[in-house]
Amino acid sequence: MSDGGRGEHVIAIDQGTTNTKAILVNSAGVVVAKASAPLKSSYPRPGWAEQSAEDIWASVQAVIADIVQRNSVAVAGLAIANQRETLVVWDAETAKPITPAILWQCRRTAKACEALIAEGRDPMVVEATGLSINALFPASKLAWVMENVPEAKPLAVQGRLRAGTVDSWLLYKLSNGREFATDHSNASRTQLFNTATLKWDESLCELFGVPGAALPEVRFSDSRFGEVAEGATALKAGVPILAMMGDSHAALYGHRVRAPGLVKATYGTGSSLMTLTPGRVLSKNGLSSTIAWSDGRGVAYALEGNITVSAQAASFAAEMLGLPDAQALSALAQTVPDAAGVTFVPALAGLGAPHWNDNVSGTISGMTLATTRAHIARATLDAIVLQVSDVFVAMEKDLGARLDGLLADGGASSNDFLMQLQADVLDRPVTRSGQAEVGAIGVAMMALLSLHGDTPSLDETRSEFQPRTDAAAWRTEATRGWQSLLARLIAN
Repeated sequence: MSDGGRGEHVIAIDQGTTNTKAILVNSAGVVVAKASAPLKSSYPRPGWAEQSAEDIWASVQAVIADIVQRNSVAVAGLAIANQRETLVVWDAETAKPITPAILWQCRRTAKACEALIAEGRDPMVVEATGLSINALFPASKLAWVMENVPEAKPLAVQGRLRAGTVDSWLLYKLSNGREFATDHSNASRTQLFNTATLKWDESLCELFGVPGAALPEVRFSDSRFGEVAEGATALKAGVPILAMMGDSHAALYGHRVRAPGLVKATYGTGSSLMTLTPGRVLSKNGLSSTIAWSDGRGVAYALEGNITVSAQAASFAAEMLGLPDAQALSALAQTVPDAAGVTFVPALAGLGAPHWNDNVSGTISGMTLATTRAHIARATLDAIVLQVSDVFVAMEKDLGARLDGLLADGGASSNDFLMQLQADVLDRPVTRSGQAEVGAIGVAMMALLSLHGDTPSLDETRSEFQPRTDAAAWRTEATRGWQSLLARLIAN
């Protein structure tokens, strides 16, 4: 495909939990090169999850270098999509982290969050942020850092403390400390940002005991965030950073959703479901109100549901069953017609949306002497789609309207059997993106729009999965067993 004669390319970074990816996109929106670098997470204590912030930065440098070395083209801009809610805290003077990055999955602050809820603080927080108090969000993580990392308070007093989500850390490193900023989508996931006033909320900073002065400047998602500094990466100095969004928001944008009616679901370690709303909607059904993105047309709001353990459940179950990987688990699951009454709730790091219960742990129920490994494998895949269904139904309740279908992306969405199960349990069509890097595509589209004033029309092959007409009985039985077990676990 022609690039329209403009000859410019954009590198889009998709910085995730398990790896960092980069794509090189020409001005026609065609992906002409890809690179990837793996990342390791550590779990030093039960419920804790961390990564090295320096490793995150090094992985970004690596994928940029890979792209640049293999492609002799002019790079007109850089765009960033990032894992959200992960907190990085560093010293502005040294540009060194003072503690490992606390991952979005980390539950170390669960008890502190429960205490705030018990004090009756949740309604105020929800009203300001659209987010119910939870250890997922960076607010309580930064509170933990202030109390438990010795350097934090002295650095705050000296004005040297910097605390932000991964995008702000990468921007800081890319610009060699010249820029310290985030965008509205990432800020809206911190639980410190007022999504109505579009400002950091002083009362929330006071509630959590965190210094507002340590937080980044908040800008529109399509801002010119700064320029790549000399020697920071393999790119030449001066390449502009043209767009930043949280990865789930970027995926919604990459699916070309610009109006309410469809739900985006990313099947990764966890899952994020997001749907646009006509305005700012505060959920009454266990979801988050969030900012999807912001651009020249204003601020786009959305409802979101975060599932803590999604596709990771398949990898976990595969290991428990002595199988080599999730693909083998799926193959085994397809040898039986159903789970034969077995139900698996993969609350391996608590329950996320729409239930939000940190006290529930992973549970398998309904096993008998007739249960086989295949039934457990099938129950695991059922669990992934049933969790998604719970969030989908909650969205419909909050919107008071029927949603038309699901747009799927993420690694596990490549599994045709899983996608068919999803269509069957929702009784709605599921459309899978033909682009594996839909989040990176989304932020690249925004960057190209910033450069050229229009969005390229991407060539994309999509796969559609229609609900099967004979799935009604299975859907009813599987949903009944799932809801029954959930009710028992939550009640205890």
